[in-house]
Amino acid sequence: MKFRALAVLALASSLSGCFLWSSNPGPLPSPLPAFQPSASLREQWHGGMGSIEASMLRPALAGGSLYAASRSGRLARFDATGRELWSVKTAARLSGGVGSDSSVVVVASSDGELLAHDADKGSLRWKVAIEGEVLASPLVTGDLVVVRVGDNLLAAYGLADGKRRWIYQRAQSPLALRNYSGLLVVGDLLVAGFPGGRLVAVSLSGGVQRWESTIAQPKGSNELERMTDVVGTPVLRGDAVCVAAFQGRVACVDRDSGVMRWSRDFSSAVGVDADATALYVTDASDSVYSLDAGSGSTNWKQDKLLYRKLGRPLIVGNSLAVADEEGYVHVLSRQDGHFIARLRADSSGISAPLLLLPNNALAVQARDGSLYAFAVPQ
Repeated sequence: MKFRALAVLALASSLSGCFLWSSNPGPLPSPLPAFQPSASLREQWHGGMGSIEASMLRPALAGGSLYAASRSGRLARFDATGRELWSVKTAARLSGGVGSDSSVVVVASSDGELLAHDADKGSLRWKVAIEGEVLASPLVTGDLVVVRVGDNLLAAYGLADGKRRWIYQRAQSPLALRNYSGLLVVGDLLVAGFPGGRLVAVSLSGGVQRWESTIAQPKGSNELERMTDVVGTPVLRGDAVCVAAFQGRVACVDRDSGVMRWSRDFSSAVGVDADATALYVTDASDSVYSLDAGSGSTNWKQDKLLYRKLGRPLIVGNSLAVADEEGYVHVLSRQDGHFIARLRADSSGISAPLLLLPNNALAVQARDGSLYAFAVPQ
């Protein structure tokens, strides 16, 4: 167990998926590519929150408001213009969040507490002790709050009172990638990825497993080589759920049965986004791909951002946005991957996933906690 904890800490630090047991920092980031912008990102507003450090904190959008948190325990609500509506001190240190359904806002502390606040006023509704550290945003759905505890446990709590309803637990893997891994609701099912390359669907009503799909098979001569965690948040495309695995594959499975539709060898540490015809994914060397959603074949590849530690691509209207560790937001064409615009949002860098806002805009939370909203060119 001690080895596992040390290994996970050593592996955590970047979005790119290039994690090695070595003092060598790896390949240098490629220089910013030169191009002729055809449009520009326009800042709509910005505000400050306090640093998120190396946590998995990310903002949440619900009911037209943006909810954000800092590592030091500040939780705040902003309206569509960036005006702060309220701010509270919720815990000494936060490790996971934010989740909201516009009535309740939920975060998790580093001390093993789940805290639910009133979305209108910020007042605390309830807090409960949980079994460990939450490393992703709580999911608020129906009358439940579902959290991922560590890398092998899902737990559901009543939205009204915080009482635990059910747990779903898997065997712990020797090593796990310390990275964001979200949850997807598909009808009455909750879909989640796990270490070891497994994608699982459980019932929302009781946490009973309905199906399991093998996205990637661990292989290699040591635990690092055999690490094949499903990463990012699964996405629903029609009647298929699509995901990516680190040192594994990108794949789409049937949403009702988990039966594999197609798969392709691929390594990603940040997950995928999808539209009606394509999947968009960043590989371990930070090339951005558009893949055919029906077969996985390559539509286009953009390889001029190598080793810049890119986050998950985000579809924004007709464009594709991706942020890098140095704080730049790059806007690409969804049709062929050419560069449309670029802006350095914040010099502290970006580690939280980009968040889609209404009217072809996106929200960015920088490492120092600064929040930005940008209109994305179309």
